[in-house]
Order: sequence, then structure tokens, then C-alpha cells
Amino acid sequence: MNKPPILQIGPYPQWDQEPLDAAFQVHRYFEAADKGKLLAEVGPSIRGIATRGELGANRAMIEACPKLEVISVYGVGFDAVDLQACRERGIRVTNTPDVLTNDVADLGIAMMLCLSRGMIGAETWVRDGSWAQKGLYPLKRRVWGRRAGVLGLGRIGFEVAKRLKGFDMQIAYSDVEAKSYASDMTFVADPVELATQSDFLFVTLAASAATRHIVGHKVIEALGPEGMLINISRASNIDEEALLDALETGKLGSAALDVFEGEPKLNPRFLALNNVLLQPHHASGTVETRKAMGKLVRDNLAAHFAGQALPTPVL
Repeated sequence: MNKPPILQIGPYPQWDQEPLDAAFQVHRYFEAADKGKLLAEVGPSIRGIATRGELGANRAMIEACPKLEVISVYGVGFDAVDLQACRERGIRVTNTPDVLTNDVADLGIAMMLCLSRGMIGAETWVRDGSWAQKGLYPLKRRVWGRRAGVLGLGRIGFEVAKRLKGFDMQIAYSDVEAKSYASDMTFVADPVELATQSDFLFVTLAASAATRHIVGHKVIEALGPEGMLINISRASNIDEEALLDALETGKLGSAALDVFEGEPKLNPRFLALNNVLLQPHHASGTVETRKAMGKLVRDNLAAHFAGQALPTPVL
């Protein structure tokens, strides 16, 4: 049986690459020295695209593949896929939700604890001899019993809130509407008001054109000079210029970030700050979750080409 030809946009771990190569005729876009030439050569035959959340598939790529039927995203975010182009062509789109939810929530909580308690600096304090030479590490701020806001109470936001309850925190959230499954949390419709009521603000909402820079200067300044912003969603949900300005001037206390505009080449202004925790977009980065994500990418492709229902459709 002929293997369906697919275009692979970015690399996957070897444990995913081998079964992908076994099931499909894979053209590796990311390895091509001349990507335009590759698209011109193989685009007319491509029936599927396997991509990653941050890489997506833009309109030009989609239009270069006239036989394209399905795009399978390795990741929960699909904002980098041109959904309008897919709708126009009847192209199916899938992602990998649920399997990464708990790991992403775990990292969000870990980032809050790490930054609030100064753990990176504290380890350096031990390693560089400061503990022996200078004495006790400077005091930091507690987490338990304080106020937490969750912006976007979807799968990941709900798991973050569940974990925050273990710290006896006062928990509020914003979403498009109040959620019936969150009756023990306070619903605050306005993100600015949510920030006003929060010591820690977790950004966990899905990214779209409507949410671009939803965390702008008003939200950031409402969070204030004692507040902490934690982003485990997408970089586009935050106005980075407003965030950097607030961090540099002290209008915002601190930020813990796993995603950045233009990553991995983040704005160098971040590197000069000592009130940020910087992570390399690895909230889902556990062996267990990444294996589950890779399998779901392949399962969605296989289901489509077999004429079966897609396990996790977006379109």
C-alpha cells in the first residue's frame, strides 16, 4: 500500500520520527536548504502536514499544497496555523490536548514557587560561596494563603487552579463566561479587575486574534509592583513591550515566562532583568507527555487517511 505523502515542518524526537517514517512518505521541510524549492517540488503531492504548535502552517505553505487534506499539530496551540485558509479549502486540523495538560500546569506552579522563593539565586548563593561568606540568603515572599488569578479556565487553567487550592490560596478567574465546574472559585469577567485582585496572575488561555495582547499595560499595571505574572500559554497573549517596560521600571514586581515572541531569539532586554524567570518553552517537556503527543499526531493522521473520526479535531 502506498504511504500518504506528508510534509514535516519541524523535528520530532527519534521515538516519534521512526514510526512516522514507517507509516508515511515523509518530506522533511526543516532539513531543506532551499525550502521554497522543496515546496515547489513536493507540494503538489502533499496530502498531510505534521507540524509543531509554534511552527504551524501559514497560508503560503497551505496554498503550495493543493492536495492537502489534514494538518496535525504537535502541541495544544494551533494559532500559528492559518485556520481561515484551512476553512476555505476544507482542510482538517488537529492538535494534542489533554495529554500535556497536567505537565503544563505542574510547570506553572513550579515557576511560581521558584521565582517567589528565589530558588535560582539561592542555589547560586550556595555554589559561589556566598552562604559561607555572607551568611543567610535575602528573604523572599511566601506563596501559601495569597491571591491567585487564572486568566482562561480551560483544561490547563483548571488544573492550575486545582493545584493552587493546595496552597490555601484565594482563587479567582476570568473567561468568556462563568464556568459551572468552578463554583468554588470567584468569576471576574474583566482581566484588569482580575489582575487587581491577584498577587499571582496565571495566563492559561488559548491564543487567537481576539486574545492578542489581552495582557497589556492596563492588566500589567493592575497586577502591580508586588505582583507576579506567570505565562504558560502563548507569547502573543502578552504585550511584551509593555511587560518589559513594567519590569524595568518596577511597575510590575516579577514575571515567570515559558514563551516569548520570536523564540528562541527572545528580546535581549529580558536577559538584563533579575526579576524574571526565563524558561525555554518546555512546559510539556517530559518524556511521558512528549511520547503521548507524538502518538496523537500520528493517530490523527492515520485516522484521517483511513476515513475514521479524528481523535482530537480543531477543524
